[in-house]
Amino acid sequence: MKALFNSEKFLSPIPPLKVKPGIPHPKTRLVKSVLDSAAVDELSGIRNPSVSTSYRNPRLSRPNQTVLDAQTKVCTGPTQTKPLNAEQAFKVLDTILKSVKGELKDDEEVSNAQLGAFFAAMTIRANAFPEPTQWSEGERKAMTYYWPHLVRFLPPDVIFLADPEQSIMGMSSSIGPRFIGNGTSEMRLVGALREVLAGGHLGYEEVQGVLRDVLPLNLEDKKSAAVSESLLSAFFIGQRMNRETDRELKAYCLAFDDEHGPVPVADVRSLTHYGEPYDGNTRYFRSTLFVAAVRSCYGESCLLHGVDWMSPKGGITEEQMLKYMGANTHLSSMHAKKLLEDEDVGFAYISQREAQPSLYSLIGLREHIKKRPPLATTEKVQQFVRAKGKEAIVAGFYHEGYEESLLMLMRRRGVHSGLVVKGEEGALSMTTRLRSPIASKGLPVNYCSGFRSLNTTPTPTLDGVSRESFNTVVNAKDHGFEPSDTPRTDRSVTRNIELGLSALRGEKGPAYDRIVLNAAMVDHLLGCDGAHDISSALDRAKEAIDSGKALHRLLGYINKSNRVA
Repeated sequence: MKALFNSEKFLSPIPPLKVKPGIPHPKTRLVKSVLDSAAVDELSGIRNPSVSTSYRNPRLSRPNQTVLDAQTKVCTGPTQTKPLNAEQAFKVLDTILKSVKGELKDDEEVSNAQLGAFFAAMTIRANAFPEPTQWSEGERKAMTYYWPHLVRFLPPDVIFLADPEQSIMGMSSSIGPRFIGNGTSEMRLVGALREVLAGGHLGYEEVQGVLRDVLPLNLEDKKSAAVSESLLSAFFIGQRMNRETDRELKAYCLAFDDEHGPVPVADVRSLTHYGEPYDGNTRYFRSTLFVAAVRSCYGESCLLHGVDWMSPKGGITEEQMLKYMGANTHLSSMHAKKLLEDEDVGFAYISQREAQPSLYSLIGLREHIKKRPPLATTEKVQQFVRAKGKEAIVAGFYHEGYEESLLMLMRRRGVHSGLVVKGEEGALSMTTRLRSPIASKGLPVNYCSGFRSLNTTPTPTLDGVSRESFNTVVNAKDHGFEPSDTPRTDRSVTRNIELGLSALRGEKGPAYDRIVLNAAMVDHLLGCDGAHDISSALDRAKEAIDSGKALHRLLGYINKSNRVA
């Protein structure tokens, strides 16, 4: 029987514990023992980092940490922003001044993207935010002291962002009102930014025009970029701070649907698109990959999508797990279509790198703006393969209010069913743990909202699909699950894999329960065939695991993904 990994050189995690040289880490041995239990062809030559931070592209420049910490506070919404005190503001502006004067080098340098995000945020707060989140007294004092010095060294585009109408900093510079940008693309972006910096919103065509003008970014030769990084980062963070309208979100969602031409159509009766947060999990077990293997066993095909690494979390993603286990993570939509149609597989993963390279080119910029841009919402509602049968989209969320935006985008996609889940860490995983009596305000973990198609109704919607809406909070205890703490993974890819594979081997425990719960509840809430009764849905999910079918499909996927091209 051949093992997936037959040499310790292909299992080289970065262990959290000290071990003697030459002796495999205990967690490595457990993963290897699980994989050794299945018969699959030998795969080799795969680099296998064991922690999520290993997947960050080392060629990307790192942001200045002092300014990044400030962006965490000020580059956010009208109620979430935390104004800087005097000490913080003086430190940040002193750092920026030293950087633009050329006194800081390498990772200490404040990037153009950081300058754009920071000063755009300060301008929007001054122009449009409520009084509690406008400039603090400390910020005003620091800006009064430093601006006469900064204006001598800052580039014109950043001066424009800091004072677009010469109404914030006084008469120290007239650059802002006269600034138009360089070239047609930048001129269009500057025009849009004047509205954004005033707290306003843009039309659908206006947003799409900007995105298509400037993407993909040229990471190798920044001088050839259509627009400056400071203006582009200001655009992204500004739209998020102003809370995007439906038409703006639709523009982001649909802008690059046709980047590779028509989307292939898989000959499957049911297809669920999974929209996990692209920046991954940093604390808790991420179950969706294993849930997909389970659901595929009874004809519910699943398409996962994401990236290898994404800020701000830089957590564990499906791509990291699949890459660690030896799967091909460079599949095209046509390759994914073949795997979805394969009766022995029935699920697939597509990287944004392959499906939408224009958006993938923003990974470095997104790290430097710190907070999540509108794309963090809309990239979860994509259809990289369509289906001849019914389609559904499932997406995770955290911040209250975005559940309705996500469902709006799903309806715009024309799918039969849609579901948003407030799982742990804003991901899709519903939990079996009890809610703490001192839980944070807002919607609780395991809150679900969505819509599903009806068999008959006299009043179909405009897209021809008739739907009913619902919302509920899933209480796992009501369905026979004993409360349990969620397994911690703490950025360990190997830990997440060993939990999932052990559960697919039939090992009972918290990971097993979460995979069963999430598979069955998604089936039930989406209105899938055979899942109208929750008990029946739970039973078939358990059978898929206990029979070994789900593990067989996952390992089969690893094998066939390397042969499908």
